[in-house]
Amino acid sequence: MSDFMNNMGEILSDFGSRTGEIIQYAFQWISENPTTVADWYGGIVRWIFPVLALGILLSVLHDMLRVKNPEETWGYLVSPELGRFPIHHWECTVGRARHCDVIINFPTISRTQCSLIRDDDGNWKVYSLSEKNPTLCNGHPVKDSAPVKPGETILFGGVLLTLEQISEEEHEKQQQNRLAQSRPAPPWSSFAMLTLFQILTVLQLIITRPDYADRIVLCYGVLLGIMWVYVMFSKLAKRTGFEPEILAFFACTLNLAVTTSSSPESLIKQTCTIILGIAVFLGLGWYLRDLKRVIQARHFMAVFTIGLLLINLIFGSVIHGAQNWISIGGISVQPSELAKVCFIFAGSATLDRLFVKRNVWGFMLLSGFCLLALAIMSDFGTAAIFFVVFLVIAFLRSGDFATLSLVCGGAVAGGGLILRFKPYIASRFSVWGHAWQNATGSGYQQVRTMSAAASGGLIGVGAGNGWLHNVAAANTDLVFGMLCEEWGLVIALLAVASIVTLSIFAFRVTKTGRSAFYTTAACAATSLLVFQTILNVFGSVDLLPLTGVTFPFISCGGSSMISSWGLLAFLKAADTRQNASFAVRSLPHLGEGLTDADAERESQNDIDSFLKQFDQMDTDRESDETKQHQINDFLDQFDRLDDEKEDRS
Repeated sequence: MSDFMNNMGEILSDFGSRTGEIIQYAFQWISENPTTVADWYGGIVRWIFPVLALGILLSVLHDMLRVKNPEETWGYLVSPELGRFPIHHWECTVGRARHCDVIINFPTISRTQCSLIRDDDGNWKVYSLSEKNPTLCNGHPVKDSAPVKPGETILFGGVLLTLEQISEEEHEKQQQNRLAQSRPAPPWSSFAMLTLFQILTVLQLIITRPDYADRIVLCYGVLLGIMWVYVMFSKLAKRTGFEPEILAFFACTLNLAVTTSSSPESLIKQTCTIILGIAVFLGLGWYLRDLKRVIQARHFMAVFTIGLLLINLIFGSVIHGAQNWISIGGISVQPSELAKVCFIFAGSATLDRLFVKRNVWGFMLLSGFCLLALAIMSDFGTAAIFFVVFLVIAFLRSGDFATLSLVCGGAVAGGGLILRFKPYIASRFSVWGHAWQNATGSGYQQVRTMSAAASGGLIGVGAGNGWLHNVAAANTDLVFGMLCEEWGLVIALLAVASIVTLSIFAFRVTKTGRSAFYTTAACAATSLLVFQTILNVFGSVDLLPLTGVTFPFISCGGSSMISSWGLLAFLKAADTRQNASFAVRSLPHLGEGLTDADAERESQNDIDSFLKQFDQMDTDRESDETKQHQINDFLDQFDRLDDEKEDRS
């Protein structure tokens, strides 16, 4: 026992002496390397930022993926011989082809026979899409379109179909299923983490830029206030889906940090452009609520797109080799950025217009003008973005791979001509992949970007502590390098992942879109954001030619910020989850708001419609068997109508 105690005493004595040596060494190191509270804060918070950013992104992904948007049924096409065919979309094609929404596999029916479109008031129209195989509605040929009511008939390819509305019981069951599966989760955890991220960012920037502390607090306070006011008002309006907005606010937080590091005197101006971008987002989202209003504005948007690019061509000044800037009252504006929103608005179309050749050729002419104007302005990056958007919209409108392949071939030839006659663009391509061989010349920017990104490591050197902001275009074209240097590779990749997450969001919401316009616009806007991000990120690190395009939401610049928020409105307009989007009108329950007089009037209209169809039956041209089928079908509908009337009473 005594030996044990002696050994323990020696161990404790040795431990105490070594601990004393460590403490003495620590004090000596601190005295030789004096640190402040700010240094300790910067060292700690650099590890906290990636954790919070990852938490925000994972929270958004979790909320996005856990919510399902169940398939909805809006009516049926009923054939006595072939059965019932459910209608799952407001706009759907009917035919025997696999790509049709309502597939009727009967040999006499055209591959794409007709389309059925429902408006906000629940009224249906049928559009004939086959030139060889006519479509008849209530016995009359459909030249362009014709209204069709529940109980009325559609005839094509010898197949008689009756439009049947869903029952009130089926509608209520569908509503309950929708409420149970498609209601987004509360956003409080994501917004709480984002708020903490913003507060810590403000403290970090005040430490590194103390001369601009007042502006930093003001600008971040405005951003934080707008974010929470938007959330609260949305909650009061019973709107619950905020995934795209959370990602956009997170990116705007980084945008203000980049502005503080590179150009702190522009903080207030950049904050004003964020406010203006949010206003465009809200205004465009509100305007997109009404599909009829949207369709009427498409031609105006096409003219506005042309006008913006003409202003660039006539009044634009050349900056960094491209003629894409105009100055208004000392403020520089890039009209081609705003034209992106207008181009997608003009190019998207409802289902009834997708098959009209006049509309397709009109969109192709608009696209050709845009690409030609951008080529003249030497804005190769924006031209590439417009071309990708054109391909996305053209494919969604036609689905014709052969035509698009020819278009791509022509674009490659046109790109070769541009490189031949535009030496500024050709010089950027010549340095691609050879930046280190031209480190002090044409590859100067890419080399500095890669060096700064490498020096930042995983967690960065701290917001405001980098040096890349001294290089030209660091906060726009090379902003990915600034993120890597000051915020670290983790947050830089999470910023890219935020844009990718928006594409996942678009993929999920467009599967149940109620109109081809919203689906097309959301896909085009997402493709634009993703492709533009690829060009910016890969161009800054020499994996692609440096094209001079911005990183959506992250790069400094008012026109780019406004454009990014405007594109986000197209995604919100496609989100049909229950009470998720302010840009989508809430639908009333079946029969909601109908008085007894209205119900009686509706019942009488149905009876008159049935009698009208019965009178229009051509007994000379129909066989006895077909006539008997139609009579039996009308009697069945009268029986169902009588049952519904008794239920209402």
